[in-house]
Amino acid sequence: MITFLVLGIALLTPCTASYTPVVLWHGMGDSCCNPLSMGSVKKMISKELDGTYVLSLMIGDSIASDTTNGFFMDVNEQIDFVCNTIKKDPNLQNGYNAMGFSQGGQFLRGLAQKCPQPPMKQLISVGGQHQGVYGFPHCPGSWFICKEVDKLLDMGAYTDFVQNRLVQAQYWHDPLDEEKYRTHSKFIADVNQEVTVNPQYKQNLMRVSNITFVMFDKDTMVVPKESEWFGFYKPGQAKELMTLQESEIWKQDKLGLKEMDSQGRLSFLKIEADHLRVPAAFWTDEIIPRLKAN
Repeated sequence: MITFLVLGIALLTPCTASYTPVVLWHGMGDSCCNPLSMGSVKKMISKELDGTYVLSLMIGDSIASDTTNGFFMDVNEQIDFVCNTIKKDPNLQNGYNAMGFSQGGQFLRGLAQKCPQPPMKQLISVGGQHQGVYGFPHCPGSWFICKEVDKLLDMGAYTDFVQNRLVQAQYWHDPLDEEKYRTHSKFIADVNQEVTVNPQYKQNLMRVSNITFVMFDKDTMVVPKESEWFGFYKPGQAKELMTLQESEIWKQDKLGLKEMDSQGRLSFLKIEADHLRVPAAFWTDEIIPRLKAN
């Protein structure tokens, strides 16, 4: 949800192996090609994977529109846009590994569920909010954009007007009014199978070989931060938390996550830092080895 911060990424020893291409989806307030964030990440991953093709997604036809669309373009339309983009990319036709930062994490999961071809081989969600958010403490956009976001949320996240205009409203999850959330959420309630169960969503997600959820334990951006591990508040209040394993999504295995976990295909990693502040050692010890393995 904020501009990605690269903290002294260390370079590993190059190797001669051929690796799976990588697709990156940035967070709110960022863009595909910011040299201080996604541009740097793209360059580092390509180098570490011996020149492997890396696509950092631009949602729109310019960097400016890419940033703005992270606030105001319907999430489902963004997923359709990306689906068409990757289908046309000759470098991705045999499959790709996906890594999403902040809201890009849940958007890539939505892509896996809605767009199974070309195949997503692995998903790494870095600070993604898979149960949505119930709080918006910081806005990383421009003054004008943040003013508009506040204005729309003040009007009511679940009104049709706001749901049709604000990305963050589409993954707003109000634990005090679960019925309204399930009825009106245009994105997160749908991909989490909260209203109706789409068997294709489960089948498609289970085609992904491995999913890694990364949570920032000192996160001041995401409320609650446990959403990054698919946890959330217990219904009816906003203090007591429940884990993914305590949720109906898990108990009914609506997305296949329980089965995937039993097969050793889910990983839950924690970083003792604020939102998207990834230390160099985490890249070298956790992320790069996973990208090399698939």
